Amino acid sequence: MTKDLSGWIILDKPSGITSAHAVAKVKRALKPAKIGHAGTLDPLASGILPLALGEATKTVSFMMDAGKAYSFEVTWGEERDTDDIMGAVTANQPKRPLQAEILNLLSEFTGKIMQQPPSYSAIKVDGKRAYDMARQGEKVELKPREVTIHSLEMTDYTIDKSNFICCCGKGTYVRSLARDMGRRLGCLGHISRLRRLSVGNFAEKHAISLEVLDEMRHKGDPRYLNLDFLLPVESALDDIPAMELDSNQAMLLKRGQAIHLPTELSMKEEGAGITMLASHNGKAIAICEASQGKVRPIRVFNIV
Repeated sequence: MTKDLSGWIILDKPSGITSAHAVAKVKRALKPAKIGHAGTLDPLASGILPLALGEATKTVSFMMDAGKAYSFEVTWGEERDTDDIMGAVTANQPKRPLQAEILNLLSEFTGKIMQQPPSYSAIKVDGKRAYDMARQGEKVELKPREVTIHSLEMTDYTIDKSNFICCCGKGTYVRSLARDMGRRLGCLGHISRLRRLSVGNFAEKHAISLEVLDEMRHKGDPRYLNLDFLLPVESALDDIPAMELDSNQAMLLKRGQAIHLPTELSMKEEGAGITMLASHNGKAIAICEASQGKVRPIRVFNIV
């Protein structure tokens, strides 16, 4: 397998392993020169983990800011120190919520809300990860922050467990959402199942599992040899304006030089600091900033 790989693999991470472990498995299978991921998933969580290979690592920041969708199950009656089923029980409550109570609550957790991140999170406090401090028995004080919940829907209800689908913005913790809903209902609660359905425009239809990838590799499947599962570098940039360059313009940008903003775009893309994708013959050339009639390269791609 060549090491000069550039593009996105949308991995369907299984529950029970860390994101770092999943990345290591893909790295062993494909041996890319560079690999990174957009948005860590907890070991409990399964689902969409976008992996950037080679030149696609230059676009990871666009995926980190992308909206996400999750399906999750909340078990009522217990609160745990990790806010999910992996943690130790810290409080019990015999009360269970009625279906109508939950439905009436959903609007309170939709839109812009203040949310306190879980103690077991990757947020740094005085240079240390919160989850490392929590595991060492240190008290972790994390400040509430504003997050955006675009939609929150209950998809199934029983007296002890309820299932939901949530579409949310950057920085939202679903574990905190479950914890806060339980507290608001007076019954307590924690996440007992969590699956990420999408990150930006990457969804389950694009995903490949570790098992399928390993099976294709061992069998020498043409889909593995031809990298049919590898999405183009620019797949992460579908939400920004794009422009097609001629060969001379492409050469200048690749050298780090600015070019004049094409006439047909100058009226549509007025303003300062507009991020754009520049391509030539359908191949990504650079992420650029368009302002004051000029297009300046920010990140240049070296795609063969």
